[in-house]
This record gives sequence, structure tokens and C-alpha cells, in this order.
Amino acid sequence: MIQLKTHDFELPLRHAFSISRETTRVQPTLIVELTDGVHRGFGEATTNKYYGATLELMRESLSRVRSIVEAPDPLEPAQLWERASLLIGDNPFALCALDEAAHDLWGKQQGAAVYKLWGLTTDRVPQSNFTIGIDTIEVMVKKLLEMPGWPIYKIKLGTKQDLDIVRELRKHTDAVFRVDANCGWNADEAIANSRELAKLNVEFIEQPLPAADWEGVKRVYQQSALPIVADESCISESDVERCVGHFHGVNVKLVKCGGLTPGRR
Repeated sequence: MIQLKTHDFELPLRHAFSISRETTRVQPTLIVELTDGVHRGFGEATTNKYYGATLELMRESLSRVRSIVEAPDPLEPAQLWERASLLIGDNPFALCALDEAAHDLWGKQQGAAVYKLWGLTTDRVPQSNFTIGIDTIEVMVKKLLEMPGWPIYKIKLGTKQDLDIVRELRKHTDAVFRVDANCGWNADEAIANSRELAKLNVEFIEQPLPAADWEGVKRVYQQSALPIVADESCISESDVERCVGHFHGVNVKLVKCGGLTPGRR
């Protein structure tokens, strides 16, 4: 029989982490633990004001699926997700933490990494980026120099000096840049900025416009000098089709879509 536990933590950040709409200094997070008495699987979801994800709401959602999780005949992760999503699909953050924990426990029970159980390899794993939050240009340079040699940096933008930020950071590294405006620009700004950012070895622009501005992002998609990637505009699987013809790619975040199971799909 599986037992469900939750644990709250506060994660102090080395630097204040700012994006266009907020600043975070301590990140609350919820850990879901599933144990069969021998193995323990863990999953995690942080709180997020933009998506209304709080520790209290996540715990309440998980209490609704306890009887399913702790049933005498345990379900495999994908089966558990299908059952749980019917009850807590309105809280993808809680569903994600549960799904991650279920996969972690499943892998440990099988004695193999989950990616191997999925039939995958690590031969062609994409490089990850190191993210630099909004701050003064001087501090943003300092953050970059604290992590030298990274192949890709993602730079949070949405300020009055966005191009100056990228130009200054470019002086300190030849690495690929990605920029993320977190809904902080309008269409005209995004198009104009794309032309300058293309000259600075920026790979793509993430979520330049507010999520509801589909007309504006259509114009950016057509006129931008760089690819446009959706984040806030693509939350669940059902949003992917709508992004076709508006974005060149989507950012699949597990907490937004509800875990590894839908993320993999």
C-alpha cells in the first residue's frame, strides 16, 4: 500500500529573482512523497502567484486524491494521473508534484531510471540555459560572471533598458542568449527589439506579449526577426494547437501542464 505525505519548504535564493511582474527572494515549495515502505518517490511544485498556486490549495487538492493514491492496488503513474486529473485537474501544480513522485517511486521500484523505462537515452539531451533575473545592469553582469562558461544564458527582460542590458551582457560572453519578456512588451516593441536582438546572437524571444494578446502575437510571429516561443500562452496540452501560426515553439513546463505524463504527450 502506498502512503502519501507532503512537506513544505522555503528556498532562500542567492539573489533576488525578478521578472517583468514580480520579485522573489524566498521561494515556497511543496514536496510530495509517496512511499511503499521500502522505496520513496518525490515530486515538487513551487508556489506561483500568476497561476494562483499556493501551498494551501495544493495540499487541499492532494487530500482529494488520497484514497486513490493509497488504494490497496497501486496504479502505475499514467493510470494514477488519469484518475487524479479527474479530481484535481483544476490544480495542475499539485497534479504535477503527485505525478513526479509517482514516476520517481515507479523507477525506484523497477530499479531503473524513468527515462530508460520510457525507452529513451541521454545521447542527444539539449543543453540547458542559466537564467538571469532582472536587476540593474551592473548586477546582471555580476550574476553572469558568477556562472562563467555556461553555453546558454536566458535573460529576463521587460524593462525600459532591455537592449542596453543585452548589449552589456554580450560584452562578457560569446554564449548563446535567449530572452524572456514575461508578457512585458507590446507588438511594436517586440518586433523592433527582435531586429536588434538578432544582431546580438539571441536564439529566440520567449513570451513577449501578454497571454491574451493573440492578435498582437500573430503580427509578431509574422514580422519578428527571431523565433517566438510561448510560455504563459501555452499552459495545457489543449493550448498547443492554438499556438500554431502564432508561435514558433512552446515552453513545456511540468507544473503548468500537470506533470510528466501530459508533458511527455
